Amino acid sequence: MSLVNFVLYEFINSRVTMVRMALSPDEKFLKPYSPTETEPRIYKLWEESGYFNPDKDPSEASFTIIMPPANANGSLHAGHALVMTIEDIMVRFKRMRGFKTLWLPGLDHAGFETQVVFEKKLEKEGRSRFDIPREELYKEILDFTLENSRNIESQIRSMGASCDWTRKKFTLDPDIIDVVYNTFKSLNEDKLLYRGSRIVNWCPKHRTSFSDLEILDEERVDSLYYLKYGPFTIATARPETKFGDKYVVMHPEDKRYQDFNHGQTLELEWINGPIIATVIKDEAIDMEFGTGVMTITPWHDETDFQIAERHNLSKEQIIDETGRLLPIAGEFAGMKILEARPKIVDKLRDKGLLEKIHDKYKHVVRTCYKCGTVIEPQIKSQWFIKMKPLAEKALEKIHAGEITYLPEHYKKITEHWLENINDWNISRQIVWGIPIPGKICDECGEGFVDLEDKITKCERCGGSVHKDPDTFDTWFSSGQWPFATLQALGEKDFKTFYPTNVMETAGEIIFFWVTRMIMLGLYKTGKLPFNTVYLHGLVLDAKGAKMSKSKGNVINPLDYTKEFGTDALRIGLVVGNTPGTSLALSPDKIRGYKNFANKLWNISRFVFTQENKGELKEDLVQEFNALVKDVGSDMDNFRFYIGAEKIYAYVWHTFADKIIEESKGKPELGATLYYILLNSLKLLHPFMPFITEEIWQSQPDKPESLLMVTSWPE
Repeated sequence: MSLVNFVLYEFINSRVTMVRMALSPDEKFLKPYSPTETEPRIYKLWEESGYFNPDKDPSEASFTIIMPPANANGSLHAGHALVMTIEDIMVRFKRMRGFKTLWLPGLDHAGFETQVVFEKKLEKEGRSRFDIPREELYKEILDFTLENSRNIESQIRSMGASCDWTRKKFTLDPDIIDVVYNTFKSLNEDKLLYRGSRIVNWCPKHRTSFSDLEILDEERVDSLYYLKYGPFTIATARPETKFGDKYVVMHPEDKRYQDFNHGQTLELEWINGPIIATVIKDEAIDMEFGTGVMTITPWHDETDFQIAERHNLSKEQIIDETGRLLPIAGEFAGMKILEARPKIVDKLRDKGLLEKIHDKYKHVVRTCYKCGTVIEPQIKSQWFIKMKPLAEKALEKIHAGEITYLPEHYKKITEHWLENINDWNISRQIVWGIPIPGKICDECGEGFVDLEDKITKCERCGGSVHKDPDTFDTWFSSGQWPFATLQALGEKDFKTFYPTNVMETAGEIIFFWVTRMIMLGLYKTGKLPFNTVYLHGLVLDAKGAKMSKSKGNVINPLDYTKEFGTDALRIGLVVGNTPGTSLALSPDKIRGYKNFANKLWNISRFVFTQENKGELKEDLVQEFNALVKDVGSDMDNFRFYIGAEKIYAYVWHTFADKIIEESKGKPELGATLYYILLNSLKLLHPFMPFITEEIWQSQPDKPESLLMVTSWPE
């Protein structure tokens, strides 16, 4: 090496050493901020500290959120990311505010939802769940679920969720099942549970019943067929159901039919030959629809079923559980509905029974919310809960203002649903789920609650009994989630953390889950399960469209965290996201918050090169303390979207662009810079926990505690 090169080398080396010494006591500040390197290390630091567990906190006042249990049948999606972000913001804020804070994580077996996902897997393998023995199918779905559970837990951790993993619960945990069974037993003892043959919503594809909430009403344009029925003309969109129609119904005040008497019989020619029809007068008939007279098919229509119940009429099944016509349909037996319909119409035409067809009949068709199959109502013997008594108690609390809804309009929506509630069918004809602890009589069909498996004969007729093969609607078990989880963990946890404080979830499941939790929580504990309901909207794609696999616009949040960092995604999900409003999520928005994270890193690098000395500059401190008060108020009032934007704007435009620039060459401002930076980290921590904790731990004077448990600035 030449002398010139040697001198140059030594000079550069000495300058690098001086820069290393001057910039930071921690060499990490010599490099740009790296989320992928930082985040796993910081999360491990938090988890190993034990501070996710509230038992380590001596505080008297508690704050509890029960995490909506993620469906253990897939991966984290954008909706999950929003849930984890909003709830973690609440939890971290309350923890820093000195509350004994519990965020209880959980996973949901998700009954029918999971079975549908698994059925798609079977279809790709050329198999059907109907060809697999029950026990074998259950084991396969269990293995599938447990594998997904591990993945989802890892993904929840990657979002920075500061939940207490030592209290994690699964909806199929034995102690959770015990709580669910006890509720089932209590409902029976209190005469709020019954088993009866009633018309239910039946999906021929999945071969299970649903509650009304799991049905999608879809407007369609179909043909309306006008048929001759003896001296009457009837209108129907479903000629395939008419084979068993032997009752003709009209309104008792319809003057057009005043010559016909209730109970009168008529001989007439019908689809498969002559029949005897009976006249029924009932006020349920809409005199304005069609000709004001109709035949009824009680087995396959709710209104027809109710008419038959009122008049003690017989009911006959026309379509089986797979959507095929039964032998009563004659030559059409075994056909699928859409295959049979035009052939039935042709036969009606040939017999002179078809008067006309109206081809542009708009009506509402009920469909399965999962597969879109048209619901085929069936009379089935199922377990039902009488909901009106439960709804009345919930309404009392809501009317009294004991629950806060964010946004507020969900209160009126909830009240309307509760005031018009129907009994809840909780039986599902699927393998995957919590088995119903009941026995069914082989002879009279009576059902008995049997938690201890002791009933060996019918208590009504003495006949033999068999175990109920059905499982609970998954919303029945998850509707007990707040008190079930805490009761399962023991009396101490239940006493300390119940009722919980906030239920944060998607607005679209306000009836499926939130309102049922209120009713069941009140019923079993006498207390509301939470006092605040925070409902977020959908996460949409960058163009504001709803995400779907068929559109190919599904956002995987882990792709964003890998590219931009978890902190950038978290704050990007919050800023501008008011409760109940859908959020368009674009990579450009998240990239902007990655730039903010880098800005915060560079600000910290500069401040830590200064000496922490000098008097606090009063006007700057007062300005910052006003921000502290303002953001604190936003956090207390669930305005996270505003609080995040305020601290973001202050750090970038006031602290970085003005205060730091004006401080250069003014060492007396060192203490003020430290004051603003360290307290800014506290304000930002709930939103951007990873980078703020990393910077906090890199102070020249090593902190005594984690930022996560440092007091919120006052």
